[in-house]
Amino acid sequence: MKRTVLYISIFGLLLGFGTTLPKDGWEIYSFHINSTVTSRYATTVINSRVANRKDESQEIEFHVRIPKNAFITKFRMFIDGQVYDGLVKAKEEAKQQYTEAVSRGESAGIVSSVGRTLEEFKTSVTVAAHKKVTFELTYEELLKRTLGKYELQIHARPMQPIKDFKVDVHIEEKAGISFIDVKGGLGTGTLANAITKTHAGKEASVSFNPSVDQQKTCDSCGEEGMNGDLVILYDVNRNSLLGDIMTSNGYFVHHFAPSQLPRIPKNVVFLIDKSGSMHGKKIEQTRTALIHILNDLADDDFFGLITFDSSLSYWKRELVQANSQNVDDAKNFARNILERGGTNINDALLDGSRMLNDNPRKGSASILILLTDGDPTSGVTNLKKIESNVMEAIQDKFPLYCLGFGFDVNFKFLETLSLQNNGIARRIYADSDADLQLKGFYDEVANPLLTDVTLIYGGGTNLTKTNFSQYYNGSEIVVAGQITDNNIDTFVPTVVAISRNESIIFSEESSTTESTDDSNIHRVWAYLTVKQLLQKELQLSGAEKEKLKNETLMLSLKYNFVTPLTSMVVTKPSKEKTEVLHKPSEGPPLPEQFPFKSGVGSMPRGGMPLGRARAKLQRNGRVFAGLPGSHGRISHRGGGNVQGHPGSYGGAGSSPGYHVTTRQMSGVAIDMDYDVSIGKQPAVTWFSRQLPPQPTFAQPGVPRAANHIRFLQPAETQSIPLCFDIPGEIILKLFHLPNGVSVNGELDETNGFKKIVIHYETVGKITVYTSNLTIEYGHQGASRLWPGGPPWEITFGSATVIIREEVDIKIGGMRLIILLHRITGDQYLWPVLMERTADDNAEGILAQKPAVYEELHQANPQLKINNQEVSADRIPIMDKGFIPQRANLCWLVPFETALQAQLGDFILQNL
Repeated sequence: MKRTVLYISIFGLLLGFGTTLPKDGWEIYSFHINSTVTSRYATTVINSRVANRKDESQEIEFHVRIPKNAFITKFRMFIDGQVYDGLVKAKEEAKQQYTEAVSRGESAGIVSSVGRTLEEFKTSVTVAAHKKVTFELTYEELLKRTLGKYELQIHARPMQPIKDFKVDVHIEEKAGISFIDVKGGLGTGTLANAITKTHAGKEASVSFNPSVDQQKTCDSCGEEGMNGDLVILYDVNRNSLLGDIMTSNGYFVHHFAPSQLPRIPKNVVFLIDKSGSMHGKKIEQTRTALIHILNDLADDDFFGLITFDSSLSYWKRELVQANSQNVDDAKNFARNILERGGTNINDALLDGSRMLNDNPRKGSASILILLTDGDPTSGVTNLKKIESNVMEAIQDKFPLYCLGFGFDVNFKFLETLSLQNNGIARRIYADSDADLQLKGFYDEVANPLLTDVTLIYGGGTNLTKTNFSQYYNGSEIVVAGQITDNNIDTFVPTVVAISRNESIIFSEESSTTESTDDSNIHRVWAYLTVKQLLQKELQLSGAEKEKLKNETLMLSLKYNFVTPLTSMVVTKPSKEKTEVLHKPSEGPPLPEQFPFKSGVGSMPRGGMPLGRARAKLQRNGRVFAGLPGSHGRISHRGGGNVQGHPGSYGGAGSSPGYHVTTRQMSGVAIDMDYDVSIGKQPAVTWFSRQLPPQPTFAQPGVPRAANHIRFLQPAETQSIPLCFDIPGEIILKLFHLPNGVSVNGELDETNGFKKIVIHYETVGKITVYTSNLTIEYGHQGASRLWPGGPPWEITFGSATVIIREEVDIKIGGMRLIILLHRITGDQYLWPVLMERTADDNAEGILAQKPAVYEELHQANPQLKINNQEVSADRIPIMDKGFIPQRANLCWLVPFETALQAQLGDFILQNL
């Protein structure tokens, strides 16, 4: 029987409809879009009803485009009283089912393509004469906050007026909705009268219900109906610095977006590709965007500019202040950028990193931005080597943002580079607005408010990402997880971050924590977990990558998400073709006209269960800033200390209402303690406590070299150990076992370690700072401030961690104690290896056997070590393996003599 084909196309929250229907029998008699948003999580249901008025069966082809960040969760067809549900399956299983159908002659195209913000899926079904079909699609997405607003965009291009066309959006936010607005071409002219908007407290609604006449007479309309965008913008109230936290059925979601914080001055280096492939409009748009960006730099910003082809070209070789003279000079440099040569991405990234590393500024935030349109063709071209080099150069000190211009670039490579270095990748589309895309991205990162953000959840487990390098004005950090044993009383959220020069803590009393019956809270957790696991997978290889893929697949199937690892098998009436809907990978945009052709009537088809974290943090109810020069030591009401974020020094600030200044005088710590109320001066309670006396010890003889740290090496059969100096600000191999357990430490400049990292079981990682500890185990994890508070014990896999005044870590036969020393206004870590197996074949500083030496009694002190006579100085030393430190004597010798090895054997590039 002869069949006709009809396209009905929907563009997700960006959506459109099929081509003009033939006048002799087809009718789309209803089209509704219902979107419900709670806690920024949008669930959209698209319902399209079509009737076949002809005397013969015809085939309808259904197109759907959804936002790239969305997951399809349900697809159904209602035909002649029967319901046909799509089934989400593992991609390989779905592919096998599709292949079997093809072998039976039931072939059907698998079509997936990507536009700037869209992904496209399609399916088709045969509808009998005088019958109807209803398509129902559901997909879910967590809305992202950008520049102070959430955005819900609807693009309508029905190519015909529809009698029953309606869009209903309902938003409910427990924090309260601060504003809601409707923009876009479909919100102007006569169509503006078809919009109904309501807003009352925590709820808001938008209804768009244009008549057939309105669909023909708007600015971008005609006989073929509407063609334009409907954009819904909104934001929520932000009365709490810690943000709002929703809990439901043992899950939570935390939205953290504090305002009224001072802007942090930034150090930014722009790396601009000027290779031959940037010729023409690309380089012109880059020049234009760069000039606009330079104009927007603040006076207290510092910046650098490097252009690269086969080699590098510098405007200046160091960071300079963004004063008017320097900005004008840089704009002249930008106007004269000429394209030529190859693409040396490796050297550009390494020199940009060097520029930032060589010009650190206390109280600033550093950012590295790369713009390129192609693959590396000069210098180092091996992608894995470039990734390794860049990680070594950046060492988690600042984020790298990669902007890929057009579709000749290896976007997956840029995405991996960014994710490995705490940034994101963004594609810049080679369209007429490319300069606006570039400027728009810069605006998102132009105003950092916090750095080194760590979100800690006592009594929380199975957490999504909790560490963020920077938080920008107008953005939002979202964390979801499970509440241990569903016990809300032990659930204590805390955020530790750096604001300018000081460490601040956002604590629970300043938050809005509310229980709700919203069933979407656990889906937000699943959505974020799957998204972040997919990102992490990009950075892995081998067995570790496969293990993570399996974990992601299981979660995708459980929640019915169509992801890159799953596909939807579309079930149909018997003898219909089998089709599979895939989550597409990044690719070129659709041609502007696809799949519609104006004037055409119809178109033929063509073309924590692994371990539970039990933790309870002291409920402080306050926001703190630390002691000047003390890495932010602050006091609990209940005793003990809460530590500031690693690497930050407290200091006086100038924004009342969110921080506190603390002073130290004559051995007494004077702490200010107050509850936070934004916009008001804090009510300050002064209290004091006597600091313990710090040990002092005169050290005559051989002074320690500048920027060096002195270590002890126990001696066999001798009462006086050896000692040696190691330069500061390097990463040391402390203890490495053949089974993969490794302990590494990053030294500060003069005292000890500022960070110690333990890796185990390929997926386990424990990071100890001077202020807090984090544990990652697969996609699970936990965090804890220390010292202070009650004792805390947690087990993930083979690792058990106990926190008292020290950190006690036991993994297999290894037991490591990490001490926290405070002296002369500084604090630092010191590791002590307490237990190890006798035959562990370990490597590292802590793995060295006791030294064997003989003291030679001569006029000038000498020791005999390994049959060699060496000069030595007998000097006093403080043993850091104890609290308080103990006075001792040691023989000072060169490093190579003490350990019988080269220092380079123990230096690492990464923790």
